[in-house]
Amino acid sequence: MIEKNVRVAIYARVSTEEQAEHGYSIDAQIETLRNYCMLNNKIIYKEYVDRGVSGKSIEGRFELQRLLKDVEDGHIDEIVVWKINRLARKMIDLLKMVDHFSKHKAVFRSFTENFETETAMGKFALQMLGAVGELERNTIVENVKMGMKQRARTGSHNGGVALGYRSVSKGDKRSRDTSLEIVPEEATLVRRIFDLYASGKGLRAIANQLNHDGYKTKKGNPFSTTAIKEIVTNPLYTGIIRYNRFENWNEHRRKGKSDNTIIAEGNHEAIIPRELWEKVQILHAEKSKVNPRVFDGQYLLTGLIRCPECGAPMVANRTKNKLKNGTVIIRRYYSCSNFRNKGTAVCHANSVGADYAEQYVLDRIRYVISNPQFLQNLVDAINNRKTNSIVPLQKEKCSIEASLAAIEDKRKKYFALYEEDAIDREMFVTRLDQLTTETEMLHRRQSEIEYELGTDSAEPISADYILQILKQFDALVELATLEQKKTLLRQMINEIHINEKREIMSIELAFDEQMQTLFLKVDPSARKAEGSLFLSKQQAAFTSKPKRFTLVL
Repeated sequence: MIEKNVRVAIYARVSTEEQAEHGYSIDAQIETLRNYCMLNNKIIYKEYVDRGVSGKSIEGRFELQRLLKDVEDGHIDEIVVWKINRLARKMIDLLKMVDHFSKHKAVFRSFTENFETETAMGKFALQMLGAVGELERNTIVENVKMGMKQRARTGSHNGGVALGYRSVSKGDKRSRDTSLEIVPEEATLVRRIFDLYASGKGLRAIANQLNHDGYKTKKGNPFSTTAIKEIVTNPLYTGIIRYNRFENWNEHRRKGKSDNTIIAEGNHEAIIPRELWEKVQILHAEKSKVNPRVFDGQYLLTGLIRCPECGAPMVANRTKNKLKNGTVIIRRYYSCSNFRNKGTAVCHANSVGADYAEQYVLDRIRYVISNPQFLQNLVDAINNRKTNSIVPLQKEKCSIEASLAAIEDKRKKYFALYEEDAIDREMFVTRLDQLTTETEMLHRRQSEIEYELGTDSAEPISADYILQILKQFDALVELATLEQKKTLLRQMINEIHINEKREIMSIELAFDEQMQTLFLKVDPSARKAEGSLFLSKQQAAFTSKPKRFTLVL
């Protein structure tokens, strides 16, 4: 019996921080795994390398996505990594990916931990090692948080620097022990913001005035209502440290409000006197008591329509008009979110009627369904674009390969010059660092292009196939509640563009594999519409990124 050749995928990853702090090397990982394959008479199918990318999630890891797709297509028998944390840092993510491999008859191996996933004991070892790795990571995170909380209790500032201050090192430039120092010109602006609020001006009025006067936030952006609110409610400006308002911000955002906020006297100089601070807080508390605006109608297209002036998403708005007979008429609109948050210095309302926009979108989809020839023309245009887009990507890929080869030649020349004492060590290290940075940027773009070329197949799209999806979509919309319609439209529509006359110019529908599966399999009943529209994030997180195309109506 002829023994089957094992096709191995080598996966390597290193983040920028790991490269700098721990000296992890992509080249060392790859070389070690190549030797492993050679010693065990295994065929390397392909090497997948994510450079300068964090292992927290699959996002941005184009090589990992290509690997998942190749496993799904049956090209790989074994996946090998240097350490399991190269594949994933969270236990649940690791297990989901290993399960994905197993479903497609591929095994997972870690060179350092030396185990396999074909046996029950191997799977148990994987789970234990993954759990230990996550425990170590969580312990480090907890220790860092503990240290930052202690810093806050002793009056030191953690995190980003607020408008009005700069962070300065107490020791040398590399010292992590820092303090806050007032920036006079920024402090003047902060005092102005507090004075304007104390005089009765609202958040939007202040943002609009500052933007008209040409001021920018600490990050160089126009002021928004949110930015003004953060300033007037931040006790930092009175010499107080506030820390730990939110926990696990990356996962929960503002929903993760903490019950253990730390308030302490700061070591920094105050910008705002306590009397002005207290006055502003009283005014803010009074304004916060006003009942939030409640819109009677559902806004189906919020965030989907794009402003014709600045391109920002358009959000819900409405006006009330009272007729002579006392009747109140409410008109619904979509208005530019930049105008709503930042004022006329940034953009204008550019409002479009909500009733018109929502009906137009649904009617347009139904028109396409009822006119097969029109749909066929649209699909022909897509197929032509798909074919024509491959050539530029292939040319860019060749250009990147040539650039990488040129960088490697430069690297060898610098090594030769250094060995001959033609350049000093400082220049040698500086030039190597520059070449490494260039190499990593080119490799990331190369991975992205290879992923696009691999997933955006040149095979033509079928008009009948799209028609089937659109018909199913229309059937669901017909039976859905208002909230379900909103969900359906977000699942199908990518963007809606309007012109200066507030007329809809185009509707961009986005078709990816997940959406196609949902609309082709779902039973068109209002009862099932809510529950069957979505794969959960956990379920969809580690399938390979689907093929995607757009249809512009």
